[in-house]
Amino acid sequence: MDKQQLIEKTVETLRPFETSNLIETMQHLTVKQIFSHPIVLIMIIAIFFFGVVRRSKTVLLSLFALFCIAIIIRYALPAPGDDLSMASMLPFIGGGLLVGGTIVYFTLVKSD
Repeated sequence: MDKQQLIEKTVETLRPFETSNLIETMQHLTVKQIFSHPIVLIMIIAIFFFGVVRRSKTVLLSLFALFCIAIIIRYALPAPGDDLSMASMLPFIGGGLLVGGTIVYFTLVKSD
């Protein structure tokens, strides 16, 4: 196989992972579709059990933050073609402050 052919094949293989394609896919995914994918479920369960078994507050708070950020992005992202306005930014701001406040509380204020 020629070097140029290998590069072209690699580019075609990685094309679905371009930023625009990922954003387009994420805008049309539902929470049900994400959580029904077996690989996602296995990874979430593995990370959760690792956090529980190791009693790692950091792992569990990271998992909490990822879930919350995914939900905030999914429900607060404007529809395709709409502009990003201040009204559509309020859920991002409120959700981000809530998630950040929860993480700060459990890491800095509440100690074991």
